[in-house]
Amino acid sequence: MSNINFWLDQEKKLVNPDLFSEVAKEWAERIKNEGLENKNKITQIRKFYDEVIFFYDQVKTADEENFQRLLPFIKMIRAKVYYAKGRNLITPAFQEFIEKCLDEVKTKEDFKVFMNFFEAFMGFYRYFEETKKSKTSRDQKRENQPRR
Repeated sequence: MSNINFWLDQEKKLVNPDLFSEVAKEWAERIKNEGLENKNKITQIRKFYDEVIFFYDQVKTADEENFQRLLPFIKMIRAKVYYAKGRNLITPAFQEFIEKCLDEVKTKEDFKVFMNFFEAFMGFYRYFEETKKSKTSRDQKRENQPRR
């Protein structure tokens, strides 16, 4: 599994070139495959993404000092992930995903990269969600067909 490293070179503000593609795809596939029928539902994952978007709306106009005031509330997403994990709504893989991402967030620029990474992840997650639904539907149709 790919490690989550936001930056190729943070001083030059060079984002890891594989972050929004290969890394996001690998994590989305792993989390989708680990989730059983009642875990890692897209609606549950979307709640966390929506919260990141909520903070992004506040962060995009904030200077670095005001971002640092928001950072503890952003990091509180971790507690919400633990709550969801305690209720068996998410798997350890999703918990690990959020933990690794939040560990990377220290500055406003880090948070912007996190938001974009999560967006890429959600795109791949939706793809794997639909792929799994299609496969399940095809499998059920095969089971219901009379055997020859």
